[in-house]
Amino acid sequence: MNQPKTSYVLGSSDQEIERLDRQSASIEAATRLLLRAAGIAPGMRVLDLGTGLGHVAMMVADLVGPHGSVVAIDSDARLLEVAASRASARPHLRFLEGDVRSWRDAEPFDAVVGRLILFHLADPVSVLRHHAASLSPAGLLLALDFDLGSCRSEPPLPLATDALGWILAAFRSAGANPVIGARLGLMLAAAGLANVQGFGVQGYIAPGDPAAPALLSGVVRTLVPQIVATGLATAEQIGIDTFEARLADALQTAGSVVLPPTLVAAWGRRS
Repeated sequence: MNQPKTSYVLGSSDQEIERLDRQSASIEAATRLLLRAAGIAPGMRVLDLGTGLGHVAMMVADLVGPHGSVVAIDSDARLLEVAASRASARPHLRFLEGDVRSWRDAEPFDAVVGRLILFHLADPVSVLRHHAASLSPAGLLLALDFDLGSCRSEPPLPLATDALGWILAAFRSAGANPVIGARLGLMLAAAGLANVQGFGVQGYIAPGDPAAPALLSGVVRTLVPQIVATGLATAEQIGIDTFEARLADALQTAGSVVLPPTLVAAWGRRS
């Protein structure tokens, strides 16, 4: 496949690895719920696309059990090294370096899953179609991604609103689609999958919970170069060194609940 490449704007620094771990922990319960709802079951052979640190791959490996198997691919060798070191107790899970736009195995898969990967691809429907072709008959393709359009504070806070505006615009300027979760079902149907269905899980973070300011400040910190380079805000306007503390104080003072991005899942079967 000859597709345009979308740069992964978030990178793989130590700071980004820490952020990915926090993010995965915050959506682990929702992810497990959605994996089960879609039909990931014992004995399956599953491919995990864009595995990163292997969070989803390890969940899937636990669901398919020792009589199943999981192949997890990513193009970032550093993330794969970390993932493999963490998954040593799961011999039925393998990590391989590969481009999700073109990688294919010689044997078919019972299911293909991908969490937060279509978000970063220039032609996600083409990638879905590519991997649908590697499914066994009636095999399952499951996509999970964020809809950042649902993210807000309630009642609204100017600092949180500004941060969310920077995040949305920075991702779009880098070629990523921050609201792709809302269109996953349409994309699966366009890729030729049948019986497409799915739903989203919305979280709510109470005032005083440090998860909310950490979540927003972590993404803003990673995106500061993109935010500044595209003229969305200056480094002084962002004030990243004090951003998390200022946001935490504002949320606590206003008693504001934070709605993080909705984790959306859509799945379909090879027709």
